[in-house]
Amino acid sequence: MLDNILASKLYRPGSVAYVSRSGGMSNELNNIVSRHTNGVFEGVAIGGDRYPGTTFMDHIIRYHDDPNVKMLVMLGEVGGVEEYQVCSAIREKRLTKPLVAWCIGTCASMFTSEVQFGHAGACANGEQETARAKNKALKEVGAHVPNSFDDLGEKIGEVYNKLVEEGVVIPSEEVPPPTVPMDYSWARELGLIRKPASFMTSIVDERGQELIYAGMPITQIMKEEMGIGGVLSLLWFQRRLPSYATKFIEMCLMVTADHGPAVSGAHNTIITARAGKDLVSSLCSGLLTIGERFGGALDMAAKQFSEAYDSNLIPNEFVNEMRKQHKLIMGIGHRVKSINNPDMRVVLLKDFAQKNFPATPLLDYALKVEKITTAKKPNLILNVDGFIGVAFVDLLRNCGAFTPEEANEYVEIGALNGLFVLGRSMGFIGHYLDQKRLKQGLYRHPWDDISYILPENLPDMQ
Repeated sequence: MLDNILASKLYRPGSVAYVSRSGGMSNELNNIVSRHTNGVFEGVAIGGDRYPGTTFMDHIIRYHDDPNVKMLVMLGEVGGVEEYQVCSAIREKRLTKPLVAWCIGTCASMFTSEVQFGHAGACANGEQETARAKNKALKEVGAHVPNSFDDLGEKIGEVYNKLVEEGVVIPSEEVPPPTVPMDYSWARELGLIRKPASFMTSIVDERGQELIYAGMPITQIMKEEMGIGGVLSLLWFQRRLPSYATKFIEMCLMVTADHGPAVSGAHNTIITARAGKDLVSSLCSGLLTIGERFGGALDMAAKQFSEAYDSNLIPNEFVNEMRKQHKLIMGIGHRVKSINNPDMRVVLLKDFAQKNFPATPLLDYALKVEKITTAKKPNLILNVDGFIGVAFVDLLRNCGAFTPEEANEYVEIGALNGLFVLGRSMGFIGHYLDQKRLKQGLYRHPWDDISYILPENLPDMQ
């Protein structure tokens, strides 16, 4: 719309005023007049109803009496007799300014029966209301009538140029149009701007012919058999990690998938499933127990050991410092396993990391801490949470895919706990399906397994 306004020079007044039946054709009149004259002073479309709110004469007389208007244009159509009022005004010398006029609908004479065009009033109820008859009458009284609509612009230009020659119209220097921002839709289609996004994503694009994970088509992922570790490396880290790294990710998911029904997450999942809840509700019930006390130690272990190592604290200093602050060393300690009864999950992961990782400085540091803590108590071992935490930091820092800042950022935003959450979700779902398959009923904890410690006497507060 703004482009049309600029192209038709509607941002400044010209010398031509028009009145049209059709609103749609008024847009074309703006174009025609601007191409053949110095532009439009004013234009009105009165509509094609049988009984319009205003008439041709209402506006033509108004234009005629305005000294800024030098010539008139009227675009009538088949149906009605208002154009004859204009003929009378010209004949009676009420209209003396040059008028270019045309009535559209001349093709109606080609039909053998009465034709109703789009407008309610666009139907000739007699010869007098035909477009041909009205064009003839206008021409006879002195209006400038072209041979066809195609010649309308040429006729307007002819009349305008004559007025210029006579000095009636003095063309002024063209002023530059005001700066108008490009239409938003058009600019967006041209790729010049983009709509402000509600949110951003850098990991997946589903809009094309096939799904793309971090720039890699799903067909290529399948063809190269990247596995769940490869997919996770794309979706979590936006890059393709080395094969040993994706294998380690898969191993972490496998060893954290489940640890029996007695742990809090599985216990909650089972109770919720036996209460008749759906899979998602039961899974969420289990996941909500994950935190520093259960399963959520990966991030904290990674942070504590990294900070100590990066601060050049020797293992003894680190242990003593944590003791002074009365803080637990996250990732150290197990309720059942000990230095003499090792956790095979840690044994398997440690063997893989030491054989395949380019370097394991943080893991080596954590194992030295473990020697100190197990010397005090055999079960203060580097548990699976602690091992995954420190080993994954070694992976991020030494695989060559991340800068030190990126490696630290992934620890800060919770990527390591994500491994536990993803892995343990498999086990929680397994417990849910197991309870449903076994058709277990509502669980009620036995009262003889609860220690009731109510006060014997209530204090009298009165």
